[in-house]
Amino acid sequence: MKDPRVCTAWVTALAVALALGIAGCGGSEGAPGSAASGSSAPATEPRGSPTETPTTSTSALPTPDAPIPRDPSRLADTLARTTAALERAIDDWLEHGDPARGRPPKPVVFLALHQQRMYRFLARHHDLARRTIAELPRPLAAPARDNVTASRKLFSLTSPISKPSAFRTQQPRPAGVLLTYFKRAERRFDVSWQVLAAVMYVETKFGRVKSASSAGAQGPMQFMPSTWDSYGMGGDVHDPNDAVLAAANYLHASGAPEDYRRALHAYNPDGRYVEAVLRHARQIRRDQRNYYAYYNWQVFVLTTRGDRRLTGP
Repeated sequence: MKDPRVCTAWVTALAVALALGIAGCGGSEGAPGSAASGSSAPATEPRGSPTETPTTSTSALPTPDAPIPRDPSRLADTLARTTAALERAIDDWLEHGDPARGRPPKPVVFLALHQQRMYRFLARHHDLARRTIAELPRPLAAPARDNVTASRKLFSLTSPISKPSAFRTQQPRPAGVLLTYFKRAERRFDVSWQVLAAVMYVETKFGRVKSASSAGAQGPMQFMPSTWDSYGMGGDVHDPNDAVLAAANYLHASGAPEDYRRALHAYNPDGRYVEAVLRHARQIRRDQRNYYAYYNWQVFVLTTRGDRRLTGP
């Protein structure tokens, strides 16, 4: 929850801390046609040491620094195949696993990371994004446009930093546990659980970012202390369940569900933030598997030496 008097400082600090899901998988990726690619972070397993899924061969999974095609047709084909494989992996996880316990399976983590990196790359290259989206199958074109636009708007809030090690990360609560928090808050305050999930994704990548903002915003939903005193209902700002309930309380008081734009603008008075949250929420509402995909999008920072993935707490 941001005080408008400190919003500019907060937006820059937190957006840099997260790179808001649109930085690349380590290293500075060059423009289309450039040879620059790869990773400045170790090309090992993504953070979280996900468990194996027996129905998927790990040898077929994209590595964390797999090259991103620069040709629109090839990139569209890779994005479509990756998204389809990710959806199948999420279906398998939901059918045979338990999202309320433990960590996501390896196929979900690796495929989500590859999808995230492609959307991040498209967000930084407007013409390539336009040509790639035009090559996508119709059912994927609109979701891709939402993801690219949301990422681009959030990426426009970032500024490079010199010391990414200053940002602390942690393991988030399991996806299924967070989902119960979102739905409980929806029932209590009549605020869409998809909007609450999108807010937590944008704010702290579902609680992965532990650091407070330079302005003093804290917890997985990033409340200023004075706002928490008014809407936190006596809870712990760092507890995800309490923070989600407080965010729903504040959004309801600010105009939700009648006017989500107004409510989100009260939460963070920047139109780019509002638009990004609404587009991500729309994709979660369109297909709940997108919630699990976003949950597995990882934390990156934009540094003065390029984009870097944070690989552990």
